[in-house]
Amino acid sequence: MKERNLGSVFYISVTITTLFVLWGFIFPEHLELQATNALEFTTNAFGWFYLMATFFFLAFAFYLAFGPYGKIKLGEDDEEPEYSFFSWFAMLFSAGMGIGLVFWGVAEPIYHYITPPLGLAEGLSPDAARYALRYSFFHWGLHPWAIYTIIALALAYSQYRKGESGLISSTFRPLIGDHVDGAIGKGIDTLAAIATVSGVATSLGLGTLQINGGLSYIFGIPNNITIQIIIILVVTVLYMISSTTGLNRGIRYLSNLNLGLALGLLLFVLVMGPSSFILEAFTTTIGGYLGNIIPMSFRMTPFSQGTWIGAWTLFYWAWWIAWAPFVGTFIARVSRGRTIKEFVLGVLLVPSIFGALWFAAFGGSAIFIDMFQGGGISEAVSQDVTTALFITLEHFPLGTVLALLATFLIITFFVTSADSATFVLGMITSKGVLNPANSTKLTWGVLQSSIAAVLLWSGGLNGLQTASIVAAFPFAIIMVFMIFSIVKALNEEVREEKQKEKRRRKKLDELLKQSQQ
Repeated sequence: MKERNLGSVFYISVTITTLFVLWGFIFPEHLELQATNALEFTTNAFGWFYLMATFFFLAFAFYLAFGPYGKIKLGEDDEEPEYSFFSWFAMLFSAGMGIGLVFWGVAEPIYHYITPPLGLAEGLSPDAARYALRYSFFHWGLHPWAIYTIIALALAYSQYRKGESGLISSTFRPLIGDHVDGAIGKGIDTLAAIATVSGVATSLGLGTLQINGGLSYIFGIPNNITIQIIIILVVTVLYMISSTTGLNRGIRYLSNLNLGLALGLLLFVLVMGPSSFILEAFTTTIGGYLGNIIPMSFRMTPFSQGTWIGAWTLFYWAWWIAWAPFVGTFIARVSRGRTIKEFVLGVLLVPSIFGALWFAAFGGSAIFIDMFQGGGISEAVSQDVTTALFITLEHFPLGTVLALLATFLIITFFVTSADSATFVLGMITSKGVLNPANSTKLTWGVLQSSIAAVLLWSGGLNGLQTASIVAAFPFAIIMVFMIFSIVKALNEEVREEKQKEKRRRKKLDELLKQSQQ
């Protein structure tokens, strides 16, 4: 029976999650108050740590690609990649940030256009538009994918190169030895499960808000918590059906469908929208982003005591870290047979470029319509952020059809993300089995939807953001130590390889001497 794989990690993490859900349903105001206090403490005391750690992850990812480890295979030396590049990219992208990208693709640039980051420009000005796109690229570009790269590489290396289980704790064996099989390892896996379920619940909450926003905009359905709970219930049933069809059938099919829909929508906006403006905005913003990436990475406001960094950059970095156990496990699962260099550059660069193009197309179009065509998008977004995408699409040909397509895309991203998350949570809490029992996935499916519902019930969008920042902090510390463990394991392999090469050369020299005698 697969259920025998369940241990203390499953029971502890499920108990903590269930207690949180009950707290939110019974005392929503108390949960909101305590969560807000925890958020203020975390951002004020440890905001600097999130910024330093995330930049450190990015620098280390490039070192992995271009350092001495780039040619090492994530698998046996003669293994070929398990999936084609398109399927690989589709799966990691859909799992990585599907719902969020659709939700914030128009909303974030317009938010920053109305109220520029850190007061760097006057609102609704050309400079505000420039900073709006630059900070959107920054929050969705190299940094989040570096976070995913680190954990995915650690898992893929320990699984496929060293024969370890698929548990987060197994990546620490080079550092702490057999302690990974004891209380320390179980603690790491429990924290990973809690971070994952909170990070995914945040995304599911965002997806629910936007599905409700779309249905409200297209069909006039009320935009309220009752409708949002119904949406969560319906989509939970959909993703539990998908979850029981298995990875290769369910998730791969949906991932390819998602990517096809997203590409279709992107191409339509690029062709039918202000094409030259979009491509010029993309080009100039890439330059501004890369030219300012270091100061942006370390920018804080100790002298003005501003709250913008906490509300945006820290929220994003924490959200990506909360997603990291889930996305990292999933990317590792589909990346067998790739070299470290190919893996790092693939995971780091391709989705970052796609994300930047998405923001340039959707955010750029919204800014163009607002600046030059009096579209009133900024005014609408300041009233209801969930309708940002739909109001923008209204200005295109077939606006209603596009809005329906976008709503369908959000639902399929919701299903894929939740489906993948139940699989990963099942794996983490079932001693690393590659095919967790359906009952385990069902348990996590219900719990992650319940948390999304509780967070919306108690605090709406703010509640969703708060949960990510607080839950991610312990796992951010775990990720820093994970890097030391990766380096130790890779250095040992490089050293062993050099010794093997020396022995091969010595043997070759001896054979040459014998042949000459």
